[in-house]
Amino acid sequence: MTQRTPYSDVVLVCPVTVPYERFSEHSAHRWLGTALKELIAQSGLKKNEIDGVCVSSFTLGSDTAVGLMQHFQMSPRWLDHIPMGGASGVVAMRRAARAVQCGDATVVACIAGDTNQRESFKNTVSAFSRFSQDAVYPYGAAGPNGSFALLTDYYMQHYGATREDFGKLCVAQRDNALRNPHALMKKPLDLEQYMAARPIADPIHLFDCVMPCAGAEGYLVMRREQAEQLNLPYVEILGTIERHNAFPEDPVQYRGGWAMDIDDLYHMAQVTASDIDFLETYDDYPVINVLQFEDLGFCAKGAGPQFIRDNTFTIDGSFPFNTSGGQLSVGQAGAAGGYLGLVQALRQLTHCAAETQVKNATVGMVSGFGMINYDRGICTAAAILKRGHA
Repeated sequence: MTQRTPYSDVVLVCPVTVPYERFSEHSAHRWLGTALKELIAQSGLKKNEIDGVCVSSFTLGSDTAVGLMQHFQMSPRWLDHIPMGGASGVVAMRRAARAVQCGDATVVACIAGDTNQRESFKNTVSAFSRFSQDAVYPYGAAGPNGSFALLTDYYMQHYGATREDFGKLCVAQRDNALRNPHALMKKPLDLEQYMAARPIADPIHLFDCVMPCAGAEGYLVMRREQAEQLNLPYVEILGTIERHNAFPEDPVQYRGGWAMDIDDLYHMAQVTASDIDFLETYDDYPVINVLQFEDLGFCAKGAGPQFIRDNTFTIDGSFPFNTSGGQLSVGQAGAAGGYLGLVQALRQLTHCAAETQVKNATVGMVSGFGMINYDRGICTAAAILKRGHA
C-alpha cells in the first residue's frame, strides 16, 4: 500500500534558479519575472494556466505581490505574499500545497527574488522592521552581523563550540559550492584561510558572513496527476512545520521553533532522522546551522560541536549538507536565500543536481530561518521531502 501523508496528493516540480550576480541595476521585478518565465518554459504550461502565485521579496519598493501581478499581466485567483526571509521557501510551499488541495488554485508558482544595487542592502537593513528602525540601526548595529555575533558568542560560551568547528562547516560548504555553477564563490577555502580571515564582529570573521547579491529562485506546486500528465519529475511532501516567535522567554536565542514541532514532523512524515539522505538549511551564519542540527533532531541540544567533529558535510561524505554550497558560498539573493535550500532539494530528489548530486538521494530535509531581530530570528519552518516517480 502506498504511504499517505497529509500532502499525498500535492507535489513540487520545476526547480528554477536565475543565476546570481553580485550587483545588479535591474529591479526585483525583473528577477522575479525571469524566474516565472523559466517555470513556464520548464513546465510547458501557458502563463494563464498558472492561477496561483506566492511571492517573496525585500526590494519591490512600493510594489506588492498584487502590483507585481499587474506588471506580469496575470490574473491569479489565489495570491500570497510571504515576507518571512529565510523561512519563506518552506512556508510558501505549505500554503501553496493547501491552496491546491482545497481547489483555490490548480498550479501555484512560488517565486522569490531580489536585486542588489549599490545601496540595496543598506536600505533593506535600515528599514527591516520597526525594531531595527527604533532600537538597532540608530545605534550603529547596521545589519545582521552584530546580532549573529551575539548568538555565536552565547553558543560558544555555553556549549563549547570553537571557531574551528564553525570553520569546518564553512570549508565543507565551499567544497560543495565549487561543484555548483551558480555559486558566486569560485575559490577553494581551507581551514587555515578561514581562521586567518579578518574579524567583522567578534567572534564573527569574514567567512562566517553571507554575501548579499541579486538573484531569484522558484518552483511549482500542483497535483500529482497533473505532474504525471505533463511528464514532469516531481517531489512528494512527507511533512512540514512552521512556527513563529518561539520561546520568547529565552534571554537570547539558543534554540528555534523547530524544537517545538520536530516530533510532529517526523511523525507526520513517518520517517526518522536516520532516514534523511541530505539536509539543506538556511545558513547566513554558521551558528544557525548548528542550532538546526540540534533542533531538527540530528543530535542533542549542546551536542552540535561534537556532531560537526564527527561528520564531513560534503556531498560525497558523511551527512551531505547544503549541497549547493549554501548561502555562505553561493550568495544571499535577498528573500531568494529562503528558497535556495528548497530548490536545491528538489534538484537532489529529481536527480538533476548534476555535479552536486548526492548518490541515491531519496529523502531530504529542508529547514528555514528568518527575520532576525537583535537577539533572535522569529520565523522557522522545515519540510521532509521524498523523490517521486514521474
